[in-house]
Amino acid sequence: MKYIFKILRFDPLKDESPYFEEFSYEAHGKKSVLEALMDIRNEQDCTLAFRYSCREAICGSCGMVINGDFDLACRTIVESLKSPLVVIEPLPNLEIQKDLVVDMDPFWEALHKIEPYLTSGEETLEKEYPIEEQMMERIEQFTNCILCGCCYSACPVVSRDERYLGPAALAKLYRFVKDPRDKRPFSRWSKVNAEGGIWGCDTVFKCNDVCPKKVRPADGIEGLRRKLLVEKIKRLFRVRP
Repeated sequence: MKYIFKILRFDPLKDESPYFEEFSYEAHGKKSVLEALMDIRNEQDCTLAFRYSCREAICGSCGMVINGDFDLACRTIVESLKSPLVVIEPLPNLEIQKDLVVDMDPFWEALHKIEPYLTSGEETLEKEYPIEEQMMERIEQFTNCILCGCCYSACPVVSRDERYLGPAALAKLYRFVKDPRDKRPFSRWSKVNAEGGIWGCDTVFKCNDVCPKKVRPADGIEGLRRKLLVEKIKRLFRVRP
């Protein structure tokens, strides 16, 4: 079947503004959008820029907007779009570096701020620290995040407030503070209570809608809010005479 791929192009070194360019493409068999882009790049325009790596919906590199939907190009089958016109755009809320490649630095900086790793505290463990299966089930959905940036790009708060950490970072923080093995002090993670933190979320659940791995980042943000309030109440009663 023949398709028209309408791809947003932009090279900051020579273009004044982004523009759409159309490519005629004939798909033989079940082709993913990523495979189609690779064919277009290899056979029609070698300057077309886009990101990809694993091609197995694991690395999250090929997140983009396909016919208005946020998804991974490697797992989106062209035929499933049920349209002869395929419109490809880069992720919004992030500066375009070239064509479909965006600058992910703000996303990584937000993630870095929440310290996305287990903190063991001052004690030195002499053996492994197992976690109960029931407890692991409570945080498992948040461990499935592949850091594709789709939720960050779809978030309306990120689009208007550069201080906001974004759904992925906040959900990742919830994954760690709910892990019984994590010993980070309250003072270190409660900083998300400030501007740009959990109360900045509009709770419109756009992040849940676009997540390709069904992580439901908004669930993590709501969980952080509850945990923060519980910890504050505990400390309030603790200091009473």
